[in-house]
Amino acid sequence: MAEGRAVEGMAVHEGRDGHAVRTRYRRQGVTGATPVVLVHGVGMAIAAWEPQIAALAARFDVIALDMPGHGGSSLPPVDARLSDYSDAVIAVLDALKLPAAVVVGHSMGALVALDTALAHPSRVLGVAALNAVFCRTPEQRAAVLARATALAGEGGAGAPDESHQAAVQRWFGAPVPPALREAAARVARLLAACDPVGYARTYALFATSDAVHRERLAALTVPALFMTADGDPNSTPAMSEAMAALAPRGRAEILAGARHMMNLTAPDEVNRRLLAFLDEVAPMRRETKSFDPKAFRQALGAFLTGVTVVATRDEAGDMRGFTANSFSSVSLDPPLILVCIARTASSYPVFAAAANFAVSILAADQKEVSALFASKSADKFAASRWHLGPAGSPVIEGASAWFDCTRHEVVEAGDHVILIGKVAGFGAAPAAPLGYCRGAYVDVSLGQEALARRDEPARVGAILERDGAVLLVENGKGGLDLPAGTCLEPASNPRSLRGALARLGIEGRLGFLFAVFETLGAGEGSVSIYYRGGFEGEPRPEHGARLVPFADIDWARLADEAVRTMLRRYVRERSEDTFGIYVGDAMRGTVHPLAAAASAPMPTASA
Repeated sequence: MAEGRAVEGMAVHEGRDGHAVRTRYRRQGVTGATPVVLVHGVGMAIAAWEPQIAALAARFDVIALDMPGHGGSSLPPVDARLSDYSDAVIAVLDALKLPAAVVVGHSMGALVALDTALAHPSRVLGVAALNAVFCRTPEQRAAVLARATALAGEGGAGAPDESHQAAVQRWFGAPVPPALREAAARVARLLAACDPVGYARTYALFATSDAVHRERLAALTVPALFMTADGDPNSTPAMSEAMAALAPRGRAEILAGARHMMNLTAPDEVNRRLLAFLDEVAPMRRETKSFDPKAFRQALGAFLTGVTVVATRDEAGDMRGFTANSFSSVSLDPPLILVCIARTASSYPVFAAAANFAVSILAADQKEVSALFASKSADKFAASRWHLGPAGSPVIEGASAWFDCTRHEVVEAGDHVILIGKVAGFGAAPAAPLGYCRGAYVDVSLGQEALARRDEPARVGAILERDGAVLLVENGKGGLDLPAGTCLEPASNPRSLRGALARLGIEGRLGFLFAVFETLGAGEGSVSIYYRGGFEGEPRPEHGARLVPFADIDWARLADEAVRTMLRRYVRERSEDTFGIYVGDAMRGTVHPLAAAASAPMPTASA
C-alpha cells in the first residue's frame, strides 16, 4: 500500500448463522505503521471519518469500515448482537493479515470498539470510544427505546425519514447553527443513503446495549480513551467519566463547546487528541524492511532457559495450565516473579484475570510433563501429579522448584502480557532442572545419560541429602563412605551406583555433577565422578545405610581422604547455597563455580 493512496476491499467471513458476511473497508496510510481501525455510528458510513482519515493516514495505517447493515456491508441478523459487529472488525484484520490494531469507534461504533477489545484482547492494542453511551437514565432509555420501536415498524424499516430528521436536530440543534450546516448536510446525506433495514436492526441493538459492558470494563487491560462533548445530551460527559473510572487504564476527555458529531464539527481538536493517544499507545514503527521475525525468534532461542508449567484455577474452580520458558525472578523484597503469556493463547483471558497462579520449574526427567502442558489436551491435570500450593494454585509434583503466587500486577508488553506474582509459598528439590535451547530440550544434569551408556568407566558416587542430613554407608571395616559403584546403571547390576542404592532401599535423584577427580595409580576406578542430589524411600540400616545430620558427621570414620575433603566442601557450600564442580586429582584441583545462589534474583534482562 503506497502512502496516501486509498485502497478499497471486501472482507468475507462466516457469520454465526453459517452464511457469508461481507464487510467493506477502505485502507489508506503508511505501509508498516501501526494499524488504526475506525468504526462509525448508526446510519453513518466510511465517509463519516473523512477528517480523521486525512489526519491519521499521514502517520498510521488507517482502515475505516462500513458496519453491518451500512454502506457496502452485509445486513446483520434479525437478532443482531454486538458480537456480529466486533466479528466484522476481526474479519477485516484477518483479511489484511494484521495481528492487532488500535480500534476507534464513534457512538454505536464505540460500543463495537469496546466489544472488540473485550472479546478479542490479543487483537487490540488500544481503544478510543468517542461519544459512547453507558448506563442511560430511565428517561434516556425510554426515549431511545421509543425511537427503536418506531423504526421496527413496517417490516423493520419503520419511518426512517422522520428518524433521520430528528437525529440531525438532536446532533446539531434546531435550527442548525450556520457554522454547522455543512457538517449537518453531510450527515443527512449519509443517513438518507443508509439501508433502512440495516439502520433499524442496528438502532435496536444500540438502544439496548448501553449497559452490556458495565461488568466487563474492569477486564479491559489495554489503554482506553473515552472522549465526548459537553454539549452531547445522549453521550454525556458523566457516561465517559464513569467508563474511564471502571477501565484499569482508562481516561476521560471532554471537548468544550462540541456536540454529538464532534468528529465532523470539531475535527481538528478530535484529531489532535486522537494523535496524542495513538502516540502513547502505539508509537510509529521504526523497524527496517530487513527485519526478519523468524531470524529474530531463532536468535532468541540461543538463550538457554529452564522449562516451567504455569497453572491456576478459574472462578469455577477449573484448572488451567501451560508450558513456558519465559520465567524470571523480579524482586526479593517483596518476593516477586514473572512469567509471560501470549495474547493469542487460549488461556490468556483466564490468566490475565486470575487472582493467583503457580510456576513449577520442571525437573530433567519431566519432558513428558512439558509436552503435556504444551499440548491441547482436554484435561492435562488428570494425566499429571500435582497438589495445591498455599495460594490455591496447582503445583506439579517432582518439580525442581515451585512458586505459588498471588497476583501482583499485569503489564502489557506487545503481543504478550507479563504476569507478575507475589510469592506466597515455594519449595525446591535437588533434582536437576529441565533445560531448553534452540527449540530442543537440553540435559543440564551433566552427562548422566552418556555415563550410563558406558560399561564401568570409573567410580561413580553420590552425595544425597534429606532435611539437612547426608546418606552414608558402613564400609564393613568400621568406617563410613558415600554410596558408590563402578558405573551408573542399571539397578540390576549390584556394582553400579543405581544397584547400590537399590540395595539400600532408596531411589536416588541425581542432580548436578559435584566432583571429577583422578586417583593416580589406583588402577580400576582411577577416575571418580560424584553427583549431588536427593533420594526417595527409607534407607535400610540392616544394609549399612546411615542418614547422618551434617552437624553429627564423624569425620574420623571417613577413611578416604578425597571423600572426606569432598564432603566437607559440600557441607560448606550447602550452608552458603553456592555450589561448584571440583576438577583435578585426589590431591589438588580447581573448584569451578556454578551460577550464583539459587536465592539470588536472576537478572531481569534474562526475560
